[in-house]
Amino acid sequence: MSSQDAGTGSAEPPDPPASPVEQVSRAGRNLPMAVAVGLGLGAVIIASLLTYRQTFMIIIVAAVVASIWELQHTLRAARSIQISWIPVALGSAATVVLAWPYGHTAQALGVAFTALACMAWRFGRGPAGYLADVSASILITVYLGLLASFAAMMLAPSDGAYRIMAFLIMVVASDTGGYAAGVLFGRHPMAPTISPKKSWEGFAGSVLAAMIGGALTVWLMLGGLWWQGALVGAVLACTATSGDLAESLIKRDLGVKDMGTLLPGHGGIMDRMDSLLPSAIFAWLLLVVFVPLP
Repeated sequence: MSSQDAGTGSAEPPDPPASPVEQVSRAGRNLPMAVAVGLGLGAVIIASLLTYRQTFMIIIVAAVVASIWELQHTLRAARSIQISWIPVALGSAATVVLAWPYGHTAQALGVAFTALACMAWRFGRGPAGYLADVSASILITVYLGLLASFAAMMLAPSDGAYRIMAFLIMVVASDTGGYAAGVLFGRHPMAPTISPKKSWEGFAGSVLAAMIGGALTVWLMLGGLWWQGALVGAVLACTATSGDLAESLIKRDLGVKDMGTLLPGHGGIMDRMDSLLPSAIFAWLLLVVFVPLP
């Protein structure tokens, strides 16, 4: 290169600023916005758990009802499926709330009565699409109302706030570890036809991060053994990943990217619930086994 070429007068023009598309993360999200919203939600959840844990029930119910609202709009727009919105929302909310004092009895009766209410509620629209509408209504009742009620049961004991925090930390650690490992090391697709950005390297990061989070939280918060927490974390990494893949299948079937737009940088409430819902039942069960109820 000549001296003229090295001079400022003939230097190549600076690279143009990155376009908005280039500023989006590999996961297709606005990462700064997603982090800010996530931190805000985390602060609200921790505050509710450490002050008056019963207020966390309001958060659970609000998340369940908002998710049902998102699903009913998405199903109607994508497939003309009309769920029995009011019975599903009321029945799911009642199942979650009543699971605190009444446990499995509330869960069984809540789902059963909600299913019957959905069948009757749909009578007025005639036979066309009846099976699809009622099936979707009952599926959402189980998926949201029943699975979320295990979080209420986890919260019910006197150390319930710490059980919930351990559960959330493990799932968040799984999501964060999987994202970081996938971005840095992801080479081998895990389920290319379902979620092309997921890799086996990312899954390994999910398992490792969740095991570390589980070992620390179960030991320090709940007085259990570190290896028990690591085992719980490994299981929750698997259930969280499975839940994410299951919702990805639903969204691909419906032809949508997100279930909603209520959480900037994340999509909808349902897009954050996908990994938590199937993990709640396993977290409740394993924590009861490893950490006896007070």
